[in-house]
Amino acid sequence: MIDSDYNRNQIVRNKSKPMGRFPQERWQAILRILEEEGRVSVADLSRRFALSEVTIRKDLAWLEAQGLLIRTHGGALPADRNPAELAFEVRERLNREEKLRIGRAAASLVRDGDSIALDASTTAMYLARFLRDRRELVVVTNGIRVAMEFAGRPGITVLMPGGTLRWEAFSLVGTWGEDILRRVHIQKAFVGAKGLTLEEGLTDVNPEEVRLKCAIVEAAKEVIAIVDHTKWGRVAFATFCPLDRVQLVITDNQAPPDMVEALRQRGVEVWLV
Repeated sequence: MIDSDYNRNQIVRNKSKPMGRFPQERWQAILRILEEEGRVSVADLSRRFALSEVTIRKDLAWLEAQGLLIRTHGGALPADRNPAELAFEVRERLNREEKLRIGRAAASLVRDGDSIALDASTTAMYLARFLRDRRELVVVTNGIRVAMEFAGRPGITVLMPGGTLRWEAFSLVGTWGEDILRRVHIQKAFVGAKGLTLEEGLTDVNPEEVRLKCAIVEAAKEVIAIVDHTKWGRVAFATFCPLDRVQLVITDNQAPPDMVEALRQRGVEVWLV
């Protein structure tokens, strides 16, 4: 069985043997192609191995389960790519179970009649899925995928600040959105982050995204951070929310215990889910 310590130098390179004759040989060959070309597509691998796309998708699913690659729409990327640089469709697959638990816990804080803000993070999208049955709920979000979760839900009103479309994050950013946020009253803001540290607080990578998140934080009475364990101890480009503005951090049970305790000592509540 291939594992995350697999030595890529041992990949099968014997051209005389039928490519992909055995599953393990095929998996090794897929990893070699991925290493050399930076990405693979299901259609191309299907042609190379003379196998059905269904079989190739099963191969990619198995390799992803071993932590050796990250599946995308129609293909795969190397597992060691920086998540902050990945497209939304890829990031939503990372730490999916943790994000689902965080989203479910965060949804328990939302009541019918609330006015809340959700950013464009993948964790906010998972949170949105647990809010579809709320009534008289007003959701302010710059996330297109987040907004789509509420399509056809008559009990939910979605307000999207206008701006420039960022395809990487499926978000709207820009100063136009800040004007709307200054006019609304948000009871709770649920925000993801690329990094969380005791010194820098919540940070993100894109300057425009940071600016809009700052406006969301400023407009909210309460700020709840929804971050999985991979964001703890990391610092991204700029701070959009200092720790003294955060009332609660909802994270998974793999968060570093020393940082969790330090946060609690500062008066920030932390839920481990």
